[in-house]
Amino acid sequence: MNAPEPALRIPTAADVADAARLLLGVAVRTPLLPSFVLDEITGGRVFVKPESLQRTGSFKFRGAYNRIARIPPERRAAGVVAYSSGNHAQGVAAAAKLFGISALIVMPADTPRVKRERTAALGAELKLYDREREDRHAIGVRIAQERGATLVPPYDDPLVIAGQGTVGREIVEDLAAMKLAPDLVMVPASGGGLIAGCALAIKEHHPGARMVVAEPEGFDDHRRSFRAGARERNNRLTGSICDGLLAAEPGEITFAITQRLVGEGVVASDDEVRKAIAFAFRELKLVLEPSGAIALAALLAGRVDAAGKTVVLVLSGGNVDPALYAQAIGE
Repeated sequence: MNAPEPALRIPTAADVADAARLLLGVAVRTPLLPSFVLDEITGGRVFVKPESLQRTGSFKFRGAYNRIARIPPERRAAGVVAYSSGNHAQGVAAAAKLFGISALIVMPADTPRVKRERTAALGAELKLYDREREDRHAIGVRIAQERGATLVPPYDDPLVIAGQGTVGREIVEDLAAMKLAPDLVMVPASGGGLIAGCALAIKEHHPGARMVVAEPEGFDDHRRSFRAGARERNNRLTGSICDGLLAAEPGEITFAITQRLVGEGVVASDDEVRKAIAFAFRELKLVLEPSGAIALAALLAGRVDAAGKTVVLVLSGGNVDPALYAQAIGE
């Protein structure tokens, strides 16, 4: 990989700590839950971090709030623009509402209805697009320029990454309270903001911890990029039930972090994800969307060896389409 351009600002663990202070009392500090069933299955000591319990139902609120809170007061009146398949959309809409500013969200037309409805219910204006034929970034940039609004990217932004990294910071703190250290942390990835932020926070205190990215089968751009040493694109942008993990390629900033601090990935199929959703319902008593269940799916499918290790799975969201959910737990 070529070195990042000088203008590219890479966030640090100190930025994550600063975001944690800003989010205190605003974002939910989600629990780190043990799973004795997963312990028995894997032979390890397994914890889950259910960001499905976060404000708006996913981790995305953390980064959105951290970014929007830093907009200078004189620029807030023009509002914000974001592009998202759903969870970032809701995070931005909720954060914008807290600051009393307008939000326009560019969303794929095939986004699950529950995500579109909840984003609109938070007061955001929606602009739908065809993810196969149109460029959401270009649409978002154009609208932001026309309105003089602030663009809030879903992942490739230092403040967004730092906000998402508070998930990892909480993992470190909660394990330390139990006198434990993480051996393996598995995190879902689309553009990579969550895994990049978590890696910054976790590696700062536990440089030997193994960070693993979990992706849908056929959309493993991070895993392929690690092997190639440069960002690789997916051949398609649709075709998995994990609709929140279908970015075209890793972000420029996120990959500069994950190539150094992560470096490996695993995949899970749609069928394995459905089984993980049902497992979370039965055994963990948690509602997960497909994207939020991908790390659990990879663990249950045996993609990593957890025996004798302290393992943390980040369950990134719970905004699932009701029909898909009913089918998954019925199976």
